[in-house]
Amino acid sequence: MESKNYLQDISDIKTMMHKSSRFLSISGLSGILAGIYALIGAFLGYKIIYANNIISVNGYRTLVLTQERMFEIFFIALAVVLLSLITGVALSYMKAKKQSESLWDATSKRLVINFLIPLATGGFFILFLIEKEVYAFVAPLTLVFYGLACVNASKYTLGYIRYLGITMIVIGLLSVYFLGYGLFFWALGFGVCHIIYGGIMHFKYDRIQD
Repeated sequence: MESKNYLQDISDIKTMMHKSSRFLSISGLSGILAGIYALIGAFLGYKIIYANNIISVNGYRTLVLTQERMFEIFFIALAVVLLSLITGVALSYMKAKKQSESLWDATSKRLVINFLIPLATGGFFILFLIEKEVYAFVAPLTLVFYGLACVNASKYTLGYIRYLGITMIVIGLLSVYFLGYGLFFWALGFGVCHIIYGGIMHFKYDRIQD
């Protein structure tokens, strides 16, 4: 009997240590919604890119993008990110409240800091590329830097975030190899992958706790 109590105490201590070192209130549903937002953004980006931007040069159809069009696409992407962040914070707050936990503590602060360092670096780098009219690598780099941000922050949250980040990095590198199809890879990464990983986390963690 004492042995069983001792093992239970050890298990409880491990659980408390795990919760104190990892932010577990992240919502899988927010990942699904972020994926939907990204697919909508990709559709709007597709309309901007391919509407009245294809011209004929020496008998060949050529896509010509102005800096104004690229900034429009950038602001659509920024809107998708902001909407995803707002949704993520709101749903995570609801989940943390349901679990009687604090949303903003030392662990969540470390999570945000480690996530924002690669993400902010990538954001400024991409803005500089747009300003220099180097557009081809914009979509691949958003995937790569976002993937690096997920991997960097994953040690403070669910392990699936690390796998999501690695997947994003791979898709970003493939987008560099298949240059010119960045929008489709962007939709695959931010749209489809978010929905898949968000669905896995929702049904594995959120549904169990409801």
